[in-house]
Amino acid sequence: MNRENKRIRYTKGYYRDHPCADSFTCKVCGRLVVPEGAGSGHRNHCPNCLASLHVDEAPGDRAADCGGIMEPVGVWVRKNGEWAVIHRCRRCGKLSSNRVAADDNPMKLMSIALKPLAAPPFPLERIEELTALMGGEGSIRAAKGQRPESI
Repeated sequence: MNRENKRIRYTKGYYRDHPCADSFTCKVCGRLVVPEGAGSGHRNHCPNCLASLHVDEAPGDRAADCGGIMEPVGVWVRKNGEWAVIHRCRRCGKLSSNRVAADDNPMKLMSIALKPLAAPPFPLERIEELTALMGGEGSIRAAKGQRPESI
């Protein structure tokens, strides 16, 4: 690549409209990440561990000076049903959202999605107590035909 093309390629916002054909080594798990298989021309996180780097302030601008590791902390579903990964920068705390790529690790995605259910902010034993307070039986094994007592 000649010097002029390289200068144009790295101007602000270049990656917003142009696919990135560069491979990179993940800073977290050490795997080589190639752009093929992502399902789009914009590979922005490792398909194995889902980590990324804080390089953008706005998508594709490469304007962030932080350079911290963006760890996956959650997933959400967009209006069209597409999943996206929520990343948080370990260094500065910035949150960002990246669409899920076609070759992302489905087990890692599911483990991130289920994390709030696996570790709720209250003891699981309280569910039975709260269900009873709300007028329910509170027990999964209630006898058939029995109605819960009202409070």
